[in-house]
Amino acid sequence: MKITVLGCLGAYPYKGEGTSSYLLESDGFKLLLDAGSTTLVNLEEHLDPLTLDAVILSHYHYDHIADLGVLQYYRQLYPVMEPTPVLPIYGHTDDAVHFEALNMPGVSEAVPYFEAEELKLGPFLVTFMKTIHPVPCYAMRFLEEKTGKVFVFTGDSGYLESFVDFAKDADVFLADTYLFEGNENHHAHFTSKESGEIAKAANVKKLILTHLPQHGSLEELKQQAEKAAGNQVSVCLAKKNLVIEI
Repeated sequence: MKITVLGCLGAYPYKGEGTSSYLLESDGFKLLLDAGSTTLVNLEEHLDPLTLDAVILSHYHYDHIADLGVLQYYRQLYPVMEPTPVLPIYGHTDDAVHFEALNMPGVSEAVPYFEAEELKLGPFLVTFMKTIHPVPCYAMRFLEEKTGKVFVFTGDSGYLESFVDFAKDADVFLADTYLFEGNENHHAHFTSKESGEIAKAANVKKLILTHLPQHGSLEELKQQAEKAAGNQVSVCLAKKNLVIEI
């Protein structure tokens, strides 16, 4: 499994850096996870957007879907002379208006996922957990069937003890870390300390901090997470074009 960071800021793009978007690849299958600002231009650096097999969305805040519409237009209009396969876009149905917008005739098809059901998606088995956030949002656990490797993405969330079981023994834990230590129990996002504590308790191998703040020292954010995670967890900051292979 290969994970490529396309964008990793929270809330809004800043100084040329985009918001949440990641590319997952395994056995030739190409899955876009969230589609924040600058997704399309960054994705083009890695592959032809027409070759995407599917998109999956954690929730419908614009910093996670800002480029979804332009991706749909791209597939609708280019190339002019050749039809493009309909792109399945997986999303939750808690917000019927945004879910329906995933449909574009001849371009994309809205496909629902549900917290109570495991989803077979290409080479992955995906399970879901509803998070703490102002709008419905779901964390995702991706199991690569061929290798047994596990990748967990928090989506956006405030602290939830249930993340310890959800992320148990994950090879990579990609955690929303928008806040510095001292802001614990926020209604929408983890702090650096909470990301580290969950990673340690869940015995994950690698913690990647994402949904990063635009202001303040990211090195300090990382050090706070490292202190909470302990020596057994590798901690790094997400950044554009970071590639993780597990």
